[in-house]
Amino acid sequence: MSGNGCVKYVALGSDHTSFSQKSTLRIFLENAGYRVKDLGCHGPDRVDYPDVALAVARAVVSGECDRGIVLDGTGIGSAMTANKIRGIRAAVCHDERTALACREHNNANVLSLGGPLHGVDEICVMARCFLEAGFDGGRHLARVNKIMRIERGDTEE
Repeated sequence: MSGNGCVKYVALGSDHTSFSQKSTLRIFLENAGYRVKDLGCHGPDRVDYPDVALAVARAVVSGECDRGIVLDGTGIGSAMTANKIRGIRAAVCHDERTALACREHNNANVLSLGGPLHGVDEICVMARCFLEAGFDGGRHLARVNKIMRIERGDTEE
């Protein structure tokens, strides 16, 4: 399941609401041949999702990990946090279709999921889609480049 051969290292993190889902997902990913960098949390004690999302985003943007997956109560807060880091394109996904589209159309590099909103099998399917899918480029490339220009503050047409 190493996708197109590019994804080998995955940054993985969750807050306390999704600790059990993250633990199962980590085993799934490791069994599939990925090297997983577990950035927390490491137990059921309360943690703040921005801290974990920041750690995952930094691991991806630094090149230490190829992609990242973060889980919290809804996935929204972690995506908002990760997207504050220059070079990160985090997407909240809800099913296999959105996990595939975030890669093919938007070249997302961080997948954000609401752990309690999904069964663990569904989480593993979305992660697999996210990690195996490539970016289609083509007509989508201009849009992703536009997103990156906006991130740099270049909003002139």
